[in-house]
Amino acid sequence: MLIAETEQRLAARLAELRLQRGWSLDELATATGISRASLSRIERGETSPTAALLNRLCVAYGLTMSRLLSEVEEGVDLLLTPEQQPVWRDESSGFVRRNVSPPAAHFRAELVEGQLRPGARIDYDAPPVQGLEQHIWLQQGGLTITMDGQSWTLQTGDCLRFHLTGRSAFEAHLTDGARYLLVVCKP
Repeated sequence: MLIAETEQRLAARLAELRLQRGWSLDELATATGISRASLSRIERGETSPTAALLNRLCVAYGLTMSRLLSEVEEGVDLLLTPEQQPVWRDESSGFVRRNVSPPAAHFRAELVEGQLRPGARIDYDAPPVQGLEQHIWLQQGGLTITMDGQSWTLQTGDCLRFHLTGRSAFEAHLTDGARYLLVVCKP
């Protein structure tokens, strides 16, 4: 139930962001490369955006995915138990994202747990915020991260720190998948 409610709030927030900017669906479609029909279905809550599509929307709005998802979460508690931590799923890519940190506008860093099913891959066309600082600590499995022609293959326990620029991709190990902690530091 919590996931469905979160997705409805996400749909409403995406529609609100577009309207705040005075954009038509056609203008947003041009800016993101997402069809007008898909955008309409997403904003009406008829379908949930994939991680790649959500990233395109975040780029258009200049928001990190963490910030966008925290805007649709309820409450301002400083402590979240695992049951209270919002989970967002992209079934098509096999990506599960848990916001571990309580949502708060006045903090710069956020902690996210990511899981990718075996062999899953997510391609991002552009970062939502150019130069965004990220730290990825692999907890289980294997994960290959590609960004601007560079590639890193992480094994359990490895930690990669970088500033996110250009196109990027996350690809999980073929049989073990990947579970990692991601720290996102806003500029």
